[in-house]
Amino acid sequence: MKHKVIIVLPAYNAEKTLVKTLRAIPKGIADEIILNDDGSNDKTVEIAKKRGISIFQHAKNQGYGANQKSCYTIARAHKASIVVVLHPDYQYDPHLIPHLVDFIKEGYFDIMLGSRIRTRKEALEGGMPAYKYYSNRALTFIQNLVTGQNLGEWHTGMQAYSSKVLQKIPYETFSDDFVFATQMFLAASKKGFRIGDIPVPVRYFKEASSINFSRSVRYGILTLGETLKYLL
Repeated sequence: MKHKVIIVLPAYNAEKTLVKTLRAIPKGIADEIILNDDGSNDKTVEIAKKRGISIFQHAKNQGYGANQKSCYTIARAHKASIVVVLHPDYQYDPHLIPHLVDFIKEGYFDIMLGSRIRTRKEALEGGMPAYKYYSNRALTFIQNLVTGQNLGEWHTGMQAYSSKVLQKIPYETFSDDFVFATQMFLAASKKGFRIGDIPVPVRYFKEASSINFSRSVRYGILTLGETLKYLL
């Protein structure tokens, strides 16, 4: 079966890292690369137009979840059979995309994730703030316990989906904020989709996108709430 692989880049103010991210994508892995800009106020779109990729835009900033929704809907309209999410902030290594794709192509999993927290040493040495590492670990433990999964990390931005997942999950009804991805994984688990993961290196640096402490606390509370709903 011929698979159409589309890489989607949910972008917001990524002018400093976009080119580096695109250059690191392995040649031939994607049939199409789509960038959806979420109302950036820098030169993200201007730079993207010079790179020969498909570009879509939100007129104003709508949020992380809203950007992902648009990316998935556009990819489905372009007949993707596998959709890979790659954040253009270079926090995740594009060279690992073929591994995510192959596990789905070969029918082992319906969703593949990249886990950054397989070891504490690597995560902290890679620049992940200690409070994020430990909260990520705690939330992941709870979510694995509740769902019966055994994932290394539930809070990663490196994701790949079989198109059938996006067809059967009502993602349009989910949050426009950061808890969107948690809702996706919980819904997929509830429907019996197979979720796998691979270890990926940790990259935290000045230009990498990240939410601050107060938003992290809010995210954690919302994540726990969504996880408890899973039991209902």
